[in-house]
Amino acid sequence: MSIKEARQIFEKINGPFTFATFMVGSRTTLNLTQVEMSKKLGISKAALCEIEKGRTLVSPEAAARYAKKAGFSDTVALEACFQDQLRKAKIKKRVKIENVA
Repeated sequence: MSIKEARQIFEKINGPFTFATFMVGSRTTLNLTQVEMSKKLGISKAALCEIEKGRTLVSPEAAARYAKKAGFSDTVALEACFQDQLRKAKIKKRVKIENVA
């Protein structure tokens, strides 16, 4: 199954992939509480809660930093972060990030 197919299945079941769902999924995969995850990321539990609820959109710098600290793909985190920004602006485009040499 390709990443595109997996994303389509995920979105059909759970709605759009967001940075919030990335963070909840990352924390769940690591089997951490919000308190434990917030300490790992160097942010408050309240800030993590706001991110996980989708009430706070993070900057690309923060998205990449959180992904790296948690040991997950910064590319996926950045795609979700930028997609959130486009969704908020009501711009119907899909983000695809590629590594540059």
